[in-house]
Amino acid sequence: MASSVSTPFPVFLQPKSVRSRPLKFRVLTRPIRASGSDLAVETRTGSKDLPIRSIPGSYGLPIVGPISDRWDYFYNQGPEEFFKSRIRKYNSTVYRVNMPPGAFIAENPQVVALLDGKSFQVLFDVDKVEKKDLFTGTFMPSTELTGGYRILSYLDPSEPKHAKLKTLLFFLLKSARNRIFPEFRATYSELFDSLEKELSLKGKAEFGGSSDAAAFNFLAKAFYGTNPADTKLKADAPGLITKWVLFNLHPLLTAGLPRVIEEPLLHSFSLPPALVKSDYNRLYEFFYESAGEILVEADNLGISREEATHNLLFATCFNTWGGMKILFPNMVKRIGRAGQKVHIRLAEEIRSVIKSNGGELTMGAIEKMELTKSVVYECLRFEPPVPAQYARAKRDMVIESHDAAFKVKAGEMLYGYQPLATKDPKIFDRADEFVPERFVGEEGEKLLRHVLWSNGPETETPTVGNKQCAGKDFVVLVARLFVIELFRRYDSFDIEVGKSALGSSVNFSSLRKASF
Repeated sequence: MASSVSTPFPVFLQPKSVRSRPLKFRVLTRPIRASGSDLAVETRTGSKDLPIRSIPGSYGLPIVGPISDRWDYFYNQGPEEFFKSRIRKYNSTVYRVNMPPGAFIAENPQVVALLDGKSFQVLFDVDKVEKKDLFTGTFMPSTELTGGYRILSYLDPSEPKHAKLKTLLFFLLKSARNRIFPEFRATYSELFDSLEKELSLKGKAEFGGSSDAAAFNFLAKAFYGTNPADTKLKADAPGLITKWVLFNLHPLLTAGLPRVIEEPLLHSFSLPPALVKSDYNRLYEFFYESAGEILVEADNLGISREEATHNLLFATCFNTWGGMKILFPNMVKRIGRAGQKVHIRLAEEIRSVIKSNGGELTMGAIEKMELTKSVVYECLRFEPPVPAQYARAKRDMVIESHDAAFKVKAGEMLYGYQPLATKDPKIFDRADEFVPERFVGEEGEKLLRHVLWSNGPETETPTVGNKQCAGKDFVVLVARLFVIELFRRYDSFDIEVGKSALGSSVNFSSLRKASF
């Protein structure tokens, strides 16, 4: 990986400043240690002005401590209060704690939690931390759930296959560039038509199920040029994916069942992959048959078609569809709660820009929609689709919060709960409020470096040498397209919100059609 290659990331999604810049590969090495001595290299993340403080917190007794923390996390406190209560207790945003699932699924649940916007940033620095097998945290689901392969999400950038597989995803995005706009509008126009019919019949319209179906149909058509309805898969994909994702993530989820049932069922042992093998095989067959052009590129990159297909399935279903499943209902919730005045401002901006562009929606037109862009970034800041990030320290180092510095040993697991990092009151004014116009203007744009949903700052670019989401710009684009389609059709809307194991459960109680 000591060479450099031109980025294959879709030109229409690249910032102008990186379109012609080659990617630089870093050779990641472990520190050299003198045998039997304390000569480990120690690095520091910031200034040397802050006092060194011992990392507070405790892991408790074996088995008992991890289970106690797990019960607090899932049942007694909930994730946010779990972390906030310990910040108050230790007077520190950096401390030691056990993360679920713990025994008997995770070999070692002990982490150093980084819960402010400053210390959190070290999780993205692949020179200082390793990301191998840490996508889901302190445990890794069986590779039987992914065809026997370690998927790209579980690879560290130092591993040879990482660059090839991420390059393949960049090619997938590039190949879809001419289909994204038309397929999104066609698919989501059908979605809103169906929601209007349901609303007229029942007095409310459930968004989640319809949105899940629309998301998969859109991704299949945009990425692979295939309509699932014309294949053996039909309309079954959302149900199959949801079940498969549950088998991957059940140790990290709560289904709202009584603790006496949920603990042994979800949090104590891994569910047998064999129970979803037939479902997964149906998904695999769809992607193998639909991804012809992408599999040819896999051949060129030296990736077997079988491994490529498993990675395309994971990237499409787990990463992208799963992200949209969480993000879109959360956006409806946040924008819905923002109120009618914000809705009217969005509708006015979106419609006026499209009108001034001759009735056409283009990337150039979207860039002129300042409030729309800001609202999407604020949704991603306020409620990031993936709240947890993990990394393992490559060497002894000093990590700084706003108030102190902490020594971390090589090999220690680092954990970040992103909703606290992106609501850091020392970085954002009114950090716990949803502020639609937060990122408008020059000063607002400066704050984008603290929007971290993509496993990296919003101001940085995914490369084969980092772990930032390959589809970062794609996700931002489709989120903007969703807001645009919503306010092309409606002046305002009302919602009812409930809880869901993944994201929010949202119903529309009214949709007021465009009047201007």
